[in-house]
Amino acid sequence: MWGGRFQRGLLPELERFSSSLYADVELYPYDIEGSLAHAHGLAAAGILSPSQLAAIESGLEQVERELDSGEFKFESSDEDIHTAIERRLTEITPAGAALHAGRSRNDQVALDLRLYVRHMARNCIGLLAGLIDALAVKAAAHADWVMPGYTHLQRAQPVTVGHHLLAHAEALLRDTARFAWAFAAADSMPLGSGALAGTTLPVAREAVRKELDMRILTENSMDAVADRDFALDLAYACVTTSIHLSRLGEDVVLWASSEFGFVKLRDEISTGSSLMPQKKNPDIAELLRGRAGRSIGSLVTLATVLKGLPLTYDRDLQEDKPALFAAVENILESLGAATLLVENLEFERERLAQAAADPLLLATDAAEELVRAGTPFREAHEQVGRQVLNGEFQPPWDAKTSVAKRRLDVARRARVLRKEAAALRR
Repeated sequence: MWGGRFQRGLLPELERFSSSLYADVELYPYDIEGSLAHAHGLAAAGILSPSQLAAIESGLEQVERELDSGEFKFESSDEDIHTAIERRLTEITPAGAALHAGRSRNDQVALDLRLYVRHMARNCIGLLAGLIDALAVKAAAHADWVMPGYTHLQRAQPVTVGHHLLAHAEALLRDTARFAWAFAAADSMPLGSGALAGTTLPVAREAVRKELDMRILTENSMDAVADRDFALDLAYACVTTSIHLSRLGEDVVLWASSEFGFVKLRDEISTGSSLMPQKKNPDIAELLRGRAGRSIGSLVTLATVLKGLPLTYDRDLQEDKPALFAAVENILESLGAATLLVENLEFERERLAQAAADPLLLATDAAEELVRAGTPFREAHEQVGRQVLNGEFQPPWDAKTSVAKRRLDVARRARVLRKEAAALRR
């Protein structure tokens, strides 16, 4: 691509070192989509003739078929997927040599990555909706199953299984907004920015924007090729989601232990031991905890790549894709696993009821009952505390009544969350 300026090629060892093909091959559908839109923009501006446009369209379709089928033959000189596609297109038709007019790999890559982020943000929202729905369904089925709620991992107050499950659903619902933000952040069309200073050619940016169904055009060409905020937004959404999945996994690990015994591990979501015949392990839940580290590591990697770069494009930005792709792949797999885990959870009602029968779970209710009768809260708190200390505490009612008095309306909220999940899928 730059042979006119150079007399000798890059050393083979450095060619391998500088290649990003192993990672950015994942961008090929977006590169072809962006290249087609760019070709149409060049034709609209009169830079490509109708016959050149037709040849490029046909050639790009052939390249896509070859990549889809695995028949595409890469060359050692293909340092990334963008150069590989352009090389193959030019082999298919001489018109391919005209496609790169008014475009740099800088704005080309920026566009491809934006299209990728939009697509993956949509996918993550869809999978999150599926998990939220699974939690809402399970919560509705256990809306009145009383269990202890915990603070500091100590029994605190009665709740229901449904209320506890919906707490996880609420956190995941917030994650859908983060992925929607990442989508919006990526929804700006950067082609026409060139390497950093735009182009003197009359490229039809607005026509390209409309074809790609992107919301707006980027304003500053330097920022357009240097910006990776949208990638950080997607990586951060992956991090918060993976943290929430980790917390869900931790609850399941605890509930599945003999000490808690709140859930029974079905064969489909557990594993055994190579040594101990009796074991049934919550490996899927444990992996949800462990996999959060991948997302966090990817975000740190991406932020580190970006934190000291001068404007505009620097080759360091090649390293944005492995980190981002790893975060996205991890969260897509984790969301799928978490949904199957939730769908296959079986709760042990008797064990839950035994734990919820602990009278000390109602100490707060007793204090509030005194408040209702006119005792200042701090005095009521002290009175009940002394009763507990002296072994004299008598609960004012049972755990089920406690839950009812605090109006933990699981069924209503589960219906709302299911509707929101259905809307997100659309």
